[in-house]
Amino acid sequence: MTALADLRVDFCVVGGGPAGLTLALLLARSGARVVVVERSRSLDRAYRGEILQPGGQALLAGLGVLDGARDRGAHPHRRFRFVDRDRVLVDIDYGRLPGPHNCLLSVPQPHLLGELLAAAERHGAVHLAAHRVTDLVRADGRVEGVVTRCAEGERVVLAHCVVAADGRFSKVRRLAGIPEDRIDVFDQDVLWFKLPLTDATPDAVQIFRAMGNPVLAYKSYPDTVQIGWTFPHHGYRPLAARGLDHLREQIALAVPAYADQVREHLTRLGDLSVLDVFSGTARHWVADGLVLLGDAAHTHSPIGAQGINLAVQDAVLAHPLLMASKAAGDATAAFLGRFPSARRADIAKVVRLQQLQSRAMLSQGGLVSAVRPTAARVMSRTPVFRKVLNRLAYGNPRIRIATELFVR
Repeated sequence: MTALADLRVDFCVVGGGPAGLTLALLLARSGARVVVVERSRSLDRAYRGEILQPGGQALLAGLGVLDGARDRGAHPHRRFRFVDRDRVLVDIDYGRLPGPHNCLLSVPQPHLLGELLAAAERHGAVHLAAHRVTDLVRADGRVEGVVTRCAEGERVVLAHCVVAADGRFSKVRRLAGIPEDRIDVFDQDVLWFKLPLTDATPDAVQIFRAMGNPVLAYKSYPDTVQIGWTFPHHGYRPLAARGLDHLREQIALAVPAYADQVREHLTRLGDLSVLDVFSGTARHWVADGLVLLGDAAHTHSPIGAQGINLAVQDAVLAHPLLMASKAAGDATAAFLGRFPSARRADIAKVVRLQQLQSRAMLSQGGLVSAVRPTAARVMSRTPVFRKVLNRLAYGNPRIRIATELFVR
């Protein structure tokens, strides 16, 4: 294995998703030397989540990347609906929220990540694509960098602080020996796929139940509808074992409005993507020389479209702390621990809200089906409901971009 020249930077961000690239842009704009290590060769790959809540939109607009992502192709959705066998139980009008970001925005992640990466590189960040982290560099128990491997050889990236933003199955978290507490509270997994638009496609982000388990559907770019079919936890393997024809018919029954498209366009198992739905949090979000961000620190279900919002807010909150760490020359867990101290309460609230949403929308049974319409109608008229909506839409409104740290 060829040894490539070492790199020495202020921050090594592992993972080129929303959390990692948002943080890389913020740090680079503040004059820090930043390297982003990403195992994928390009941004042109499959992503499941692409719904942006208003709070995330506002932060990305403040960074100057939202308009460019929208211009590449996106679908704004004014409404969120929950429909149970033709009965509209929940109908939330996002248009009533304060503008300009009063919608749910379906934007393909390559569009958003492309804008973030281009902006970060304009401010001097270095992007190491197709580099896999194989080990951590340690000295006296402190993380001082990462070892990466690519087609050309092996490289060491040394840094004042390493940021793990490499997703729900974080390799860096595992290498650091930080355990994660997994909570299987949703009892559902999701099978994702895309189909051509039809006249039946709602102009809303919609969860509906026709037969069997609930389905998530919304318009996606370009001219497709993205569908998430829920089914019992770990139930995909026995379904797939019965063959594509059986699986396709089960999906067609669950989404009758798209049955013809399902039979025509789902021609191989590779057209489907399974999301193992669980909630989880790393027991520690920091160690000496290391910070965990986004899904690497806390994992969420797709309920409530919180993933990108939380990732972006994590990066915005961590940014001034990391710049202060650099200025002080202090990357100890004690110093970096200010990040989880400021963030864990927000994340715990989101987990509780997602558990509540999951039980309300995904639970089945005769009693639940009978009670749900009345409960939904009463709940939607209460101040508590409006408070929950604001929490889902905006997250913590006190999180602001530290523009005063940007190099002019």
